[in-house]
Amino acid sequence: MKGMFRGAIAVAFAGAIATAGGILARRYRHEMSAARARLSAVARKSVRTAFGDIEYAERGTGEPLLISHGIFQSCQSALLFSELLFPGRRIIAPSRFGYLGSSLPPTATPAEQADAFAALLDALEIVKLDVVGISAGTTSVLQLALRHHQRVKHLVVLSGNLPGSPTAVVQPWWSRVLNRQLPVWAIKVLSPSTMAFLAGVPKRLVMTTDDARFVTAFIDSLFPVTPNVRGVDFDAFVSNADVNGYSLEDIRVPTLLIHSKDDPLVRYEAAERAAGRIPGARLVTLESGGHLMVGQTSTVRNELESFLG
Repeated sequence: MKGMFRGAIAVAFAGAIATAGGILARRYRHEMSAARARLSAVARKSVRTAFGDIEYAERGTGEPLLISHGIFQSCQSALLFSELLFPGRRIIAPSRFGYLGSSLPPTATPAEQADAFAALLDALEIVKLDVVGISAGTTSVLQLALRHHQRVKHLVVLSGNLPGSPTAVVQPWWSRVLNRQLPVWAIKVLSPSTMAFLAGVPKRLVMTTDDARFVTAFIDSLFPVTPNVRGVDFDAFVSNADVNGYSLEDIRVPTLLIHSKDDPLVRYEAAERAAGRIPGARLVTLESGGHLMVGQTSTVRNELESFLG
């Protein structure tokens, strides 16, 4: 009798696991289909350069502004930030090396990425413009300011990957396993709070409905991950750590850094040190908001409008 009872429990348990697995599999397919649809809705173009194809999105009119996106992101995420922070501007949002349709040169470096940005500007017949680096996208725009300062009107660094920060290191080899679509999706579904923290939202941050909606939209913009894997690996194993060797003292363009004290991904102290090294740089300190500067849209937008004129 006990054996029959145990057997029934085992069968029921196996059935529950199979059912849950089926539900998750269907949800995975549905969400990846929705992610591909969102990406397809973004009008993307491509130009051929000495560094391979550079894919980019363009939106709006007015004075041009280039946004360099962060890790796991793409031109899609850059456009999401631009809607909040840069109304009335013509946004040029390239996908960096290895992201979406942009090539990854065999021996790619952030310096080459900066040269590729300059090549894109040549193709678009843009002589000079404002440049924004977000998170891991900071590394290549610092190189742009160092190597092609004549192309940069103003340099803005938002929650930047900067020398001495925890992100500015070569990641351990096993992180390649986690930097893939299924593990990232599993975290998003099974532990939303962990996913939000990995996106840069402090654990105790109180959010409004609009804040939560933005965070959800941002996390959704990271999918599909698969087309970005080469770029994620480039950032994690090459680009992020490269920033430690930069001579920030040689930057000669007007520079603004904006950083939250409670950023869980990049220490605020790294932004303080960088601002002290870049001649004439200004640091705007946010008391809260984390890596995504959640709830600080009005403050950040006002600072940007004042700085960019």
